[in-house]
Amino acid sequence: MNFEIPKQPAHHEIRTVTIGALPEQGGTRTSTVRIGGTNAMPFYLFEGEMPHSPVIAMEVFDVPPKRLPAAYLEIFGDKLDKPGEMAKMCVEKFSAEMISIRLDGTHPDKGNRSADQAVETVRQVLESVGVPLIITGHAHFDKINDVMRKVAEATAGENCLINWVEKDNYKTITACCLAHHHCIVAQSPIDVNIAKQLNIQLIDMSFPADKIVMDPMSSAVGYGLEYSYSIMERIRLSGLAGDDMLRMPMLITPGYESAMAKESWAPQSENPEWGDEKLRSVYWEITTATSLLLAGAELMIMYYPQAVEVVRNKIKELVIGKIV
Repeated sequence: MNFEIPKQPAHHEIRTVTIGALPEQGGTRTSTVRIGGTNAMPFYLFEGEMPHSPVIAMEVFDVPPKRLPAAYLEIFGDKLDKPGEMAKMCVEKFSAEMISIRLDGTHPDKGNRSADQAVETVRQVLESVGVPLIITGHAHFDKINDVMRKVAEATAGENCLINWVEKDNYKTITACCLAHHHCIVAQSPIDVNIAKQLNIQLIDMSFPADKIVMDPMSSAVGYGLEYSYSIMERIRLSGLAGDDMLRMPMLITPGYESAMAKESWAPQSENPEWGDEKLRSVYWEITTATSLLLAGAELMIMYYPQAVEVVRNKIKELVIGKIV
């Protein structure tokens, strides 16, 4: 007996966002990244198209976080405080498609590095790798506005993804991205209505809709993952149904979120029943990333090379193993 899978094709598609610029486009990148473009729920290739596979970025730091899992420290060692070298390792050894530069060291409580120092960090990474960059800030509005203003100017023409703006702090950074032709991340606190409103505010400033990437603020396993999943799913369903202000691709940060989860890195000596923390840290990130990948994430910023490899292979399996 033949069985035909019921199909509910969407009549709209998620916008495609291109990040990075080649020399002929005014930049210096050796590759660009395109995300979005799908007209079906994630990997529902039996009822729609997914022209661009989800992309995996890896993260480097201006100042290494004070608390990182031991297994992660073993992998990157003394490169953690050398963002250019670490970025090169992520690209050449672990095949990262993008690099996120986390500028937490510019936060007044985490080093208070200057905007000029942030520019120098970004310059080092630009010169070390040819992949597109994500430039990730923090939530101290006055400082990050000053930092992103100078970073956006210094990287003019590179079409970076500036990460992030939020509803209470979007005008200055949006204006900088407009002036210097960068893409932008619109971050919202796990709330569909706020996510939509922020996109409206950006477009009201004449920011191009096809340069906006949404960050619905995902959570790690054990920290509200189910709620994050449901919000991302609602955003994606609304976009495919025709809500023009929710037809943007989504970014998630499973590396950062998992690294903050105590259960993912706490020593086995303190919690014997939890098992080896080196394996646990990797599994925590894999589970977080693959779950939210199925909720609609097109761009993931990850930490562990082992997790990157597993998730990349899963993406290939889901795409190549499509139902025809």
